[in-house]
Amino acid sequence: MVHDFRFGVALGAAPSRAAWLDRCRRAEALGFDVIGVPDHLGMLAPFPAMMLAAEATERVRLNTFVLNAPLYSPALLARDAATADLLTDGRVELGLGAGYAADEFDQAGIPFPTARERIDRLDATAAALRAAFADPKHTPHPAQPGGPPLFIAGWGDRLLGVAARHADIVGLTGARTDDAGRLRLTTEAAAAGRIAHLNTLLGERAGTVEINLVLQALLPLGTGRPDGLTRRVTWDEDAAEEHISLLVGTPRDMADRLLELRARLGIGYLTVLDHNLEAMARVIELLRG
Repeated sequence: MVHDFRFGVALGAAPSRAAWLDRCRRAEALGFDVIGVPDHLGMLAPFPAMMLAAEATERVRLNTFVLNAPLYSPALLARDAATADLLTDGRVELGLGAGYAADEFDQAGIPFPTARERIDRLDATAAALRAAFADPKHTPHPAQPGGPPLFIAGWGDRLLGVAARHADIVGLTGARTDDAGRLRLTTEAAAAGRIAHLNTLLGERAGTVEINLVLQALLPLGTGRPDGLTRRVTWDEDAAEEHISLLVGTPRDMADRLLELRARLGIGYLTVLDHNLEAMARVIELLRG
């Protein structure tokens, strides 16, 4: 099954209410389908920002991109997600991850679990949310039948196993995380292997679950580090075109690359970071025009 293209942007910061409203309206006007709000300290809190984004826009969906599941009580998260879905008339996608930044847990005064413990918490949280959203007695009751679609992000075997069990959308990080929380971007060949493994885990659901990919940067010149990209993200800068999370060349080159990725790997839902909002709009126009 070939999914239609969908395009998201992760908007993480704004100095004022007016600036946030303007940014959200600009994303919708440029043709983006989803506004995502990251879950990092020092950025806007996801649910309040999503609610204001809903008021500022008409059609875009709103996504937690993605919540650090070990930081949340499943029962409280079910309440907040159901409330947001109800009050936005069903525009929420609930993004979940295992968390990777130990320093943010430290800042929050919460012990940083092991990788296994974080993935187990994610698994349990996703299961609890599914049960809550399916319970007709759960209040508040979300607007979408069965609750907001679950978007689960990951790359390793255990995370993909959690996604295969629970997710409507699987978000490929396109990177491996080291012990210091740095993200090392991986190649298209590695991503193809991960997707093949995911499809095996999905079984009969393979092809029906949407696959998202985070595009870390658009590189019109093929090299260099764009302003706004965190230093936590690294890659082989002499072979940028081999990395699945980077788009290289002209807008036409980038559009053709995305068409190839969708045809070969089934990736049709692409998310860019805030600093690529305007550049990605030119690619979207080519793919839809």
